[in-house]
Amino acid sequence: MTIEKLLALLTLKKVTNLGDSSIKKLIREVGDAEAVLTEKTNNLLKIDGIGKMKIKDLHNPEYRKTAENELRFVQENNINCLVYDQQDYPERLKHCVDSPVVLFSSGNIDLRHKKIISIVGTRQVTRYGVQFCEELIETLAPVNPVIVSGFAYGVDITAQRAAVKHNLQTVGCLAHGLNQIYPKAHKKYVAQIEENGGFFTDFWSTDTFDRKNFLGRNRIIAGLSEATVVIESADKGGSLVTADIANSYNRDVFAVPGRAHDPLSKGCNMLIKTQRAHMLTSAADLMYMLNWKLDENEQPAVQKKLFVELDEQEKKIYNFLTNNGKELLDVIALQCQIPTFKTASVLLNMELKGVVKPLPGKLFEAV
Repeated sequence: MTIEKLLALLTLKKVTNLGDSSIKKLIREVGDAEAVLTEKTNNLLKIDGIGKMKIKDLHNPEYRKTAENELRFVQENNINCLVYDQQDYPERLKHCVDSPVVLFSSGNIDLRHKKIISIVGTRQVTRYGVQFCEELIETLAPVNPVIVSGFAYGVDITAQRAAVKHNLQTVGCLAHGLNQIYPKAHKKYVAQIEENGGFFTDFWSTDTFDRKNFLGRNRIIAGLSEATVVIESADKGGSLVTADIANSYNRDVFAVPGRAHDPLSKGCNMLIKTQRAHMLTSAADLMYMLNWKLDENEQPAVQKKLFVELDEQEKKIYNFLTNNGKELLDVIALQCQIPTFKTASVLLNMELKGVVKPLPGKLFEAV
């Protein structure tokens, strides 16, 4: 895309009352952003859904000046501008009607042909939530998923740090421009994330940080991914909003169940109860529902020394399988004194490591 076309698109983006969906509609009818800015007002008003209020400020020269300043900021800071109808724009986000017409990115993000999930949840994450999140990502690591989140306190940063730990690409979606970092305490993670991943936002360097920005940020989190995972949430909160957006995009949503009266499990339990999310008790649930498998050329070799990479729980389960030949999860869990959901996760991890032969799908259906 030429600089002039990008500048025209950025100018449209600043027009008051003209949102992403309307901009796409105008471009679809007129041809491109430059043509929209030069088209006669009467002709634009003939387009279905385009009223006077939406385009009354279309030719305000201040918008172009603002766009020029932002383009200068982008160029000086090596920020990528991804345009909604271009090849390098995230594929899944293209299918969202309200996706940003321009997405700003930093780092080394590559989403082509990738398995992508979003992981969100409360900022007041419990020890259990942290443990579940870390074990989920550790178990999924062999299939090399991209982990998307909001770079916030709690579940978000737990997921993104776990992704970095396991050398997985991770993307932080921000509710502000790329000229700042919120929360400031997370600035220390920026370089690690940008080394193998990066950040997305559709907010400008001139945008004032505001809580209402989170709604716009959340649609990007939901739109980038084939599934959204909610790990701990109160009965109200941004995570539930993200889950609802994901459902509106016809994407899978998973929620981790918790105790009935636990305040930070109410949101997840309600998602499951109202059938707005699949119950997630282990990585096996997600793998099964999304039909995620290792490609043949990615299959790990069987370990020369059987327990080189197995922890104590894995050793117990493997020995029990070898000596008794049992395949039902509840029997395994009872014998090894390990929770059923953890047993399923461990078994899947052992399969991905090549320690055991591929396990039957029905084994995980029992969870």
